[in-house]
Amino acid sequence: MTYRPGRCLLRQLLNSRKRSQQWLSDVTGIDKHRISHYASNRGLMSLSAAKTIAAALLCNIDDLYEWIDGEDEE
Repeated sequence: MTYRPGRCLLRQLLNSRKRSQQWLSDVTGIDKHRISHYASNRGLMSLSAAKTIAAALLCNIDDLYEWIDGEDEE
């Protein structure tokens, strides 16, 4: 069984918590442009960035992306 990240859900998570990308940048120390990059699905988060963002949003790393089961594609 293999999974790969699909669409990033960061924008939706921030909206549901009524938080901004600037707030997330301030709390995590991750550059706002990088957060925007993730939220716009222009790049994948590193494991350490995902863990840091998940901790700030009080969620699991799994909540940051839609996950695609590789076996479904075969």
